[in-house]
Amino acid sequence: MSHAPCPLCGHSDTEPYHADQRRSYRLCARCGFVHVPPAFHLASEAERAEYDRHQNAVDDPGYRTFLGRLAAPLSERVPPPATGLDFGCGPGPALAAMLREAGYTVALYDPFYAPDDAALAPGYDFITATEVVEHLARPGAELRRLAGLLRPGGWLGIMTKLVIDRERFAGWHYIRDPTHIGFFSREAFAWWAVAEGLGLELARDDVIFLRRPPL
Repeated sequence: MSHAPCPLCGHSDTEPYHADQRRSYRLCARCGFVHVPPAFHLASEAERAEYDRHQNAVDDPGYRTFLGRLAAPLSERVPPPATGLDFGCGPGPALAAMLREAGYTVALYDPFYAPDDAALAPGYDFITATEVVEHLARPGAELRRLAGLLRPGGWLGIMTKLVIDRERFAGWHYIRDPTHIGFFSREAFAWWAVAEGLGLELARDDVIFLRRPPL
């Protein structure tokens, strides 16, 4: 039985990593990315229905605290004023609101809730993607596109939970979300950063920064 190539690096050599009652998961032998085969991906309508169930209000103090895990280290790397993009902002773009309050200019893009292709133009000092990359069917292509939208020296800030090992993966709450189809480890991010010529910094266990080299 043939399997689709790794959606991060395109390598054809993948191996079984885990399986549960709903779907299977494969590990790329080259970059270490764990992914769900396309046969188990939700249709667009079902995916949107799952996102519509999320209750992430812009003024929710708990949600703002959660997003602060990325906003705080971002402000250390890119102080205001600066221009950024909140990629995958969702129906309630709380992070963008927080950053605007802090003096940043922030554009929005989300394929379901803010499908503004004009926002996907180059020239950003930073781009944020909070709880986004685990939903991407083509993470390699999407991250490459986002990195290309940054100015030299710009930062791509990502928040996502990381794979640690097979044993913990098997009981991990993160894989129970049917819209989560791709799972990075530290090693996968390190491989991808080197392959794309980007700097890599892990600010927290679930906050990763990729930097386009300065001129």
